[in-house]
Amino acid sequence: MSKISELSLTKIVNGIKKKDFTSVEVTSTFIKNSKNSKKLNSYITECFDKALESAKNFDKKKDFKGLLSGVPLAVKDLFCTKDVKTTAGSKILHNFVPTYESTVTSNLWSQGAFLLGKLNCDEFAMGSSNETSFFGNVINPYGKEFVPGGSSGGSASALAAELTPATIGTDTGGSIRQPASFTGTVGLKPTYGRCSRWGIVAFASSLDQAGPMTKNVEDCALLLQAMSGYDPKDSTSIDTKVNDYSSKLTEKIKGLKIGIPKEYRVDNMPAEIDELWKKGIDYLKDAGAIIKNISLPHTMYALPAYYIVAPAEASSNLARYDGVKYGHRAKGKNLIEMYENTRSEGFGDEVKRRILIGTYVLSSGYYDAYYLKAQKVRQLIKDDFDKSFNDVDAILTPSTPSAAFKIGDKSDDPVSMYLNDIFTVPVNLSGLPAISVPAGYDKNNLPMGLQLIGKPFDEQTILNLSLAIEKRANFKRNFKNWWIK
Repeated sequence: MSKISELSLTKIVNGIKKKDFTSVEVTSTFIKNSKNSKKLNSYITECFDKALESAKNFDKKKDFKGLLSGVPLAVKDLFCTKDVKTTAGSKILHNFVPTYESTVTSNLWSQGAFLLGKLNCDEFAMGSSNETSFFGNVINPYGKEFVPGGSSGGSASALAAELTPATIGTDTGGSIRQPASFTGTVGLKPTYGRCSRWGIVAFASSLDQAGPMTKNVEDCALLLQAMSGYDPKDSTSIDTKVNDYSSKLTEKIKGLKIGIPKEYRVDNMPAEIDELWKKGIDYLKDAGAIIKNISLPHTMYALPAYYIVAPAEASSNLARYDGVKYGHRAKGKNLIEMYENTRSEGFGDEVKRRILIGTYVLSSGYYDAYYLKAQKVRQLIKDDFDKSFNDVDAILTPSTPSAAFKIGDKSDDPVSMYLNDIFTVPVNLSGLPAISVPAGYDKNNLPMGLQLIGKPFDEQTILNLSLAIEKRANFKRNFKNWWIK
């Protein structure tokens, strides 16, 4: 039998249910891997002792009906976990311990999973490289000099390095799909409203969405099913049926129409990315799909619109961190000085940058010129997708404009960093589901992913299409565990 940590989430669940191995054996394996992988800096908070206790208690049970029975999961440190520190990768929340549990993690625990630990991320999910975290940057298992992507970089790194059998992240502008692409894993951003946002530290409320990150498409379907569902505590949650994604998963996609948007062929895009895209088209053709060229004319405005809307919402959401009720509090001669010092000390440079941008575009005299105009552009982008989906069932694009870049390469150039999200942000602005599936390597042996965009609440179709690509691409992990001490 393969080492437990090499098995997929689905096989681990089935193995526990069949009593091929115990939850304690599974948990001990991932704890050992995690303890030996400190160089990656994937964790912020470890819950190993508590996880082992949970595993022991689980093994005493006779009921193994949950979708995730007996599985330990490490999750992005943006999900509030009761009595466990939740930092959002920020100094201002370095000592924050919630008294409540996020709905998404509650859903996972109700299916038999339990917490292994909290994973590193860009501060308040603001970043594309996991270099903005107060707790230090995360390393990509594919090379110690490379970023894992962001903001869910700790989740992606831990998953690829087999420190957790699966994980969950959040996606505001590509923060699940981009790190998934950079680490050779599968990452899905569900339809806005599919997964509850309650108990997730907010970045941009109209864009944030939780989603699964897994080794393969089958696991992605399983985890999405476990974490989804209507939540009356979240006003943006949609009361719609959650599919049995796993049982309906199939690579039989004959007759489905796939759109190829011409606007996604951007200037200076590496030839390897373009070649990967062509291979993806061939894979889907081989599976019986029909390829159609389409146009999404307002795509070129997506990035500037996003970097107005997202900072504006961040400026509003992060106003609550003032040092009064919780989190870091700095000293000051008076209340105003305490506010100023707390926020100056508590936030990192990237968060400050986005707060300032957001405050500026919302200010009197600039609201109409920037924020209102960006919202109108957002609607045009959504209209483009809606029109295209009258003719096609899904859309295929690259996940990112390049493979993983080196640590520090873009940290001094915000615009260059933001351009990493060029293929992902239109989906968030439109509230659509999208998935990144690994499909090849570049010349430096770094993974590259393909993105499939679906109709609202039609995650099943893009999962099926991803499975068809996965079977034909036959992507295999090809790095050594160089970080093991």
